[in-house]
Amino acid sequence: MYKSIINLNLYKIFYEVALSESISDASKKLFITQSAVSKAIKKLEEDLNTNLFYRNNKGVKLTDKGKELLFYVEEAFNNLVTAERTMIESQTLNKGKIAIGVPSQIGSFYIFEDITNFHKKYPNIEITIISKTTTQLLKLLEQHEIDFIIDTSPINTKIDNIVIKPLIEVNNCFVIKAESSISIDEIKSISDLVNYPLVLPIKGTDNRKQLDKIFEKNNIELNNVINIHTSEMIVGAVKKDLGIGYIIYDVIKDNVENGEFKTLNIKEKLPKITINLIYIEKYLTIAPKFFIKNYLNININ
Repeated sequence: MYKSIINLNLYKIFYEVALSESISDASKKLFITQSAVSKAIKKLEEDLNTNLFYRNNKGVKLTDKGKELLFYVEEAFNNLVTAERTMIESQTLNKGKIAIGVPSQIGSFYIFEDITNFHKKYPNIEITIISKTTTQLLKLLEQHEIDFIIDTSPINTKIDNIVIKPLIEVNNCFVIKAESSISIDEIKSISDLVNYPLVLPIKGTDNRKQLDKIFEKNNIELNNVINIHTSEMIVGAVKKDLGIGYIIYDVIKDNVENGEFKTLNIKEKLPKITINLIYIEKYLTIAPKFFIKNYLNININ
């Protein structure tokens, strides 16, 4: 019967080198010398009788065997992290952490109130909020750097065991500064927008793609557009009266209610957006499970 004495430290070093594709970067993260990293990789390759990395001037790349090994090692370390957190976090939530991935425009109106209420009741739970692109957040989820994601559809991923659950559906709107020189009474249809400056999400984003389909359907060619990446900057542009903004209504709800902004009432139906919860169930520990169930009102099982 085959028996092996596994040196977890060798696999930890392999894991960090594989993720960073750099021996020097891995050595900094592990707080050991580059020589020690290189020796550990050499020892592991000798033990497994295979080459795990290609070396080049830019760093290292995994061989096919290295990629195969990484699949198992990554799974093992993710399970260890989950096990450690499960041991630390108690049912009373006296200790633990939650890491949430959410784009800033969604977090600004959807999740922060829940986080605030949770933190007031469980102040010893460390909360981390990371705002990046959907692709970047999915990578962090896969690497077990975050517990779950709150993001809009569509969610395109090939991650194994990923769960995507709809949370709410929100509306888009066209909005102007209340004191704008633009008269909203003159804009009844989406075709009327061609005569005015527009502040839109940048091309290629899902929100913009859906809007562009409506423009194409109505044979509208835009010639006065400012393309902006973030909702916060779209809000800022509308405040500067640079044009008519296109944005999720919930983002500017307070601006409308306090009289700073006005929304346009056009006859066409604008695309709705679904906000989703995305997670890998087997990696969720007590604290994030509790938050999801009691503050997002979603049952995991």
